[in-house]
Amino acid sequence: MLFSPWMNGITTFMYNGRFDPHKQLELLARYGINTFCAPPTEYRILVKENLTKHEFPKLRHCTGAGEPLNPEVIEIWRKHFGLTIHDGYGQTETTLLAANLPGMEVRAGSMGKPFPGHDVRVVDANLNDAAAGEVGEIAVRAKPERPPSIFLEYWKNPDETAAVFKGDYYLTGDEATRDADGYLWFVGRADDVIISAGYRIGPFEVESALLEHAAVMESAVVASPDADRGSIVKAFVKLRAGAEPTEELKRELQEHVKRTTAPYKYPREIEFVDVLPKTASGKIRRVELRKAEAARKRG
Repeated sequence: MLFSPWMNGITTFMYNGRFDPHKQLELLARYGINTFCAPPTEYRILVKENLTKHEFPKLRHCTGAGEPLNPEVIEIWRKHFGLTIHDGYGQTETTLLAANLPGMEVRAGSMGKPFPGHDVRVVDANLNDAAAGEVGEIAVRAKPERPPSIFLEYWKNPDETAAVFKGDYYLTGDEATRDADGYLWFVGRADDVIISAGYRIGPFEVESALLEHAAVMESAVVASPDADRGSIVKAFVKLRAGAEPTEELKRELQEHVKRTTAPYKYPREIEFVDVLPKTASGKIRRVELRKAEAARKRG
């Protein structure tokens, strides 16, 4: 979605064509867009373009929405346009729960801090606050007074409703960490987190590492069943134009992830693909890849 000024107010310019990075950058300049909101998938592709050819003198604020935005993408955008992409976090059930609000220090890769009016915690399995840096589930206090932004129930599904309201909290099903200053850092959906040989590995961190490599356009990381480790990390990688999907490149990507994250987090399997499954809003459907991978291993 693109916003541009019109007289004393704001008008919204909607482009309904298929996403094309060249077209997107052209529209930002042509219509003097001043506020730009896009899903991370679009930002990831845009920063692979030659951004030195583009200038947006009227652009003053950028936000990402729908899923976490990789820190390196934020840094590339800031380097070229002098603007920091503000990330945030929310769900259909909650609307906005955390954000990098104007005036806040933005820590690239963080969802920001809890949105005013919301008591957002990172809790363990016993609903106790997780320690700083410890992975837990994002929870919102719903008792004794429920914030008006929290949904009432899943329509005609009392069992699912009961499953997400525990004790005084609404449980989001998303895992994160909180640093010592209260910033929230997304790890992944509970179903997406990979348990490999006892290690908990968030797919987002591995995907971010892969994105730093010059040959990678985008990727999706999922658990692949393994007899010895329970699961291994598998990456589905879409390459940039001109990059060759060779065994040598696979090994290079694996070593890159080892250096960038930790040796135990590297993808033991890499599959090069032409497209990645996505929702209508641009989110990568890891669940689809994970189910296909489980079926392949069973077969």
